[in-house]
Order: sequence, then structure tokens, then C-alpha cells
Amino acid sequence: MKVALSLAVALASLSACSRDTTRYPSLAPRAVEKLGFAEPEVPVVEAKPDPALDAKIAEFGVKLDRLAKGFAGDAAKADAAAAKAKGKAVGSDAWLDAQTALAQLDDWRAQTSSLLSDIDVIAADRAAKLEPAYPALGAVRERIAAEAAKQAATIDRIQASLPAA
Repeated sequence: MKVALSLAVALASLSACSRDTTRYPSLAPRAVEKLGFAEPEVPVVEAKPDPALDAKIAEFGVKLDRLAKGFAGDAAKADAAAAKAKGKAVGSDAWLDAQTALAQLDDWRAQTSSLLSDIDVIAADRAAKLEPAYPALGAVRERIAAEAAKQAATIDRIQASLPAA
């Protein structure tokens, strides 16, 4: 019995020394893995001058100046109306005058937001045609966005100074 057990253990240990005939792939990096995963450099394309677009941009600049001037004038009136309404009851004549002035400011802000939307449509149309970014268009868009943000902050400040309805 001891011999049979010893023989079984010897045969089992010999099987561990046998060679595997299955071929496995190498674990070395493949050629495609050596290339890297970085995005390729994209050449910058300069926008060609577009007189029609330049005329539209100039028109947007004129409209923005008109809207900013109108808003500033009405903002001074709204500030004065809000100062008169301070401490007055909701629904009083002074409070209603201040709310009316705020409504006028909202109209100016809506016109400025509409101008910003128009610029965004032009930029989106250019992008859809795969045209490069137009620096003057981006510059006037930033001006309009800054004015819209300033108008919103002014309206919020004046609204906060009035008693809530």
C-alpha cells in the first residue's frame, strides 16, 4: 500500500513538470500601443475677412450702445423711484411707480438678451458651415454678454431694495 501511495504521489508530481503546448500571446506592448493616445495637433485656420459680417457686427455694436444708453437712463429713474418707495407699503403709488420703472428696465434687458441671441445664431450658423471663429464676432458677443449681465445685476439690486409683494 505504501508503494502504491508513493507511486501515485510520484506520478502526480511528474505531471507538474510537463510542458504546456498551448501558445499564449506575448504581453509585450503591441505596435499600436506605442503610438499613444494624444489628440493630433489641429492647424489653426484664420478667418477670412467678411465685409457683410463686419457690417452686421458694426450694426450690433450700434444697437448695443443704444440699448446700454437707454438702460442707463432708465436705471437712474428706477433708482430714484426705488428710493422714494423705500419704507412705503406694497401697492402704494411710490411702490407701483418703482415697479413700473423696473418693468421698463426688464424691457431693455430683454432687448439686450435678444441681441445676444442673434449673435449666437450667427456664430452657430458659422460653426454649422465649419467656418472658423470670427474674432470680431466673438468680441462683440462678449460686449453684449457683459452688458446683459450688468443690466441683470442692476435690476436685481433695485428689486432687492423694494419691499416684496
